[in-house]
Amino acid sequence: MGTELMTLDVVRKAMKGHAAALRCVTEYQPAGGSGDKVFPPTYEGGKYATEDRWISGDIVPCVLLDSVQSQANRMELALLDVVDEGQLDLPRLVVEFNTEELLKPLRVTSFEAPHRAADAIFRDSEINGVRFRDTEHGRVLNQVDIRNATPLFGLCPTALVFGIWDSTGPRGGLGAKFQRAIISEMVGLHAVQGVKTSSRIDPLQIMVGAGPVFKNADGSWDLGQVWPDKKSEKKGENRPSEVNHGNVTPSVDNGGFTISKAVQTTVLSLAALRRLRFPLNGDPTSTPEVNLAARVALAAIGLAGASLARAQGADLRSRCQLFPTGPFAWELLDDPSVPPQIFSLPPEAALTLATEAIGAARKAGLPWMREVQLTPSANLLELLRRSQMLAVTTVEGGV
Repeated sequence: MGTELMTLDVVRKAMKGHAAALRCVTEYQPAGGSGDKVFPPTYEGGKYATEDRWISGDIVPCVLLDSVQSQANRMELALLDVVDEGQLDLPRLVVEFNTEELLKPLRVTSFEAPHRAADAIFRDSEINGVRFRDTEHGRVLNQVDIRNATPLFGLCPTALVFGIWDSTGPRGGLGAKFQRAIISEMVGLHAVQGVKTSSRIDPLQIMVGAGPVFKNADGSWDLGQVWPDKKSEKKGENRPSEVNHGNVTPSVDNGGFTISKAVQTTVLSLAALRRLRFPLNGDPTSTPEVNLAARVALAAIGLAGASLARAQGADLRSRCQLFPTGPFAWELLDDPSVPPQIFSLPPEAALTLATEAIGAARKAGLPWMREVQLTPSANLLELLRRSQMLAVTTVEGGV
């Protein structure tokens, strides 16, 4: 079966029918070629996320290369880029941290905040001096559920695509909760752990006996006065290497993996989006036409995020750049008795699809807020200022 271009009509027909999902499975090799080592993310205690998976009748040792959460972040940042560039119109919450007291100005949007519209950053910010959760926009989060997703659609539609749980709001764990409609993950197959080396050769050849040195609160250091007899041990003594002078003895430790290939699996659940209802004008019930328009728009936003993120490449982190071994293609999981239809969706087409779907949703009467500007509360601003000051003068665990 040949590959067709995915269009708005394709998505609308799939959503209106009984199709379960759209799936994109892509294989990769390390950019350095087969056998080149890749470095997965590390978790608490420096551990890698390894596990055995049942794949095509075999038990295969695997290592996680990019988690569901990380992939979602990459898709949202790809959407943020095109929104900033004016290529796509999507609602977003924005908090600006930009005062003279701060060492570094910041801007945080609902595309970047971990909990999207329900994040504590927005909870602890204000609109015209009123706490966000007490404003018309913020109260939306107290009202929405799967049978009334309309207000959240207008305020932060990406929350309906990538998931949201309002666990930090006034209702705690009973707050609004929407499952992820799009899931993506990258895994290395037939993973064999290797080793890594570390060392530092100091051009000055500073000797350990030239110390000790004493660290100051401002990040500088001083020499002690006990050299060369070194009879006195003063509290706070450090070797020169602890202020980055001197050699670091070469060491070998576990690090990195070789893999047969990496596989990225992205699934957009049409079934999950089909559960959402979108009543208008305070009505308790919704109409099929409005529901369809909203669901198609959300599907198009998810598809755009996935396509744009893929187009940016898979340079996941230092020493973990991957390159696809084939084209990106989406399979429509509809009728199990026939092979899935296959569609292409390059970035330009994805942006067109999303723009058309959003336009149709707005024409159906669905709300669309564009940008909501917030101001950090005095407490949040001071908390950030203190944190920035600490970052300049200290490191975790000591001065």
